[in-house]
Amino acid sequence: MSKDMDYTMKFEGLSSDKMNIEETIFFVYDAMSEKGYNPINQIIGYLLSGDSSYITSHKNARNIIKRFERDEILEEIITKYINK
Repeated sequence: MSKDMDYTMKFEGLSSDKMNIEETIFFVYDAMSEKGYNPINQIIGYLLSGDSSYITSHKNARNIIKRFERDEILEEIITKYINK
């Protein structure tokens, strides 16, 4: 065995504090779907009202999406849509 293989590599998955807006939207979408919600309607409700109770706490999705300002999220969504 080579000297470089004498230790265990640690794989670091995508940490929620390192997610960008796009990754966060997909993460929240998946968490909402897993809980049986209509994720589009729920995310729209959150973006329009600012009421985080529209977002499930499943997988900490509510806290993760609140890391970004709602206007930042809307800007990202509109930019992606326009640039398609």
